[in-house]
Amino acid sequence: MKTIITISREYGAAGGEIGKDLASELGYEYYDKAIILNVAREANIDVEHADKWDEVVPANFGFAQSLFDFYNRPLSEKLFSAQSKVIRDLGEQGNCVIVGRNANCILKEYDRSLHVFLHANIKWRVNRMQSRFPDTTPEKLLEQVEMIDKQRKKYCSYYTNTEFGAARYYDICLDTGRLGIEQCVRTILEMARN
Repeated sequence: MKTIITISREYGAAGGEIGKDLASELGYEYYDKAIILNVAREANIDVEHADKWDEVVPANFGFAQSLFDFYNRPLSEKLFSAQSKVIRDLGEQGNCVIVGRNANCILKEYDRSLHVFLHANIKWRVNRMQSRFPDTTPEKLLEQVEMIDKQRKKYCSYYTNTEFGAARYYDICLDTGRLGIEQCVRTILEMARN
């Protein structure tokens, strides 16, 4: 049985919902963006500003700045380092579902892990987000989906030197729009249990 499930996802592809369902079904702990707040506190980073730096690549990162000098690095670098440590600690404990945070790369050496990527047609994702945010126009949601996907790709590439969404970095890639959320949950559960 796999005791760590990581879920990477395109924005709006139901990663959080699927992750929560899996954790509930397996009796596992569930972790997502809320990790950042705990990480920020542990690293003595101002929690109010931590969200601003979530999934952001440092704009001013230069060669003169030492990678080994934690305290002089940009806030986003400090946040990623602290977050990675927490994710590795969670991986050691096992019995958890971690959504996002590049956990698939951080925990790639863990044998008891299952790394999942969820994606869907952009129209399906915008429609899904429209049901969650009915007061937002479809045009604005499309803009947001495209912007967040782009941001996640840059963040993944910068911090992990991998390609966001490329199948070789995951054990399974599922199209939530075509398969449906329930079928994705069943498929992942079957893989985790075998």
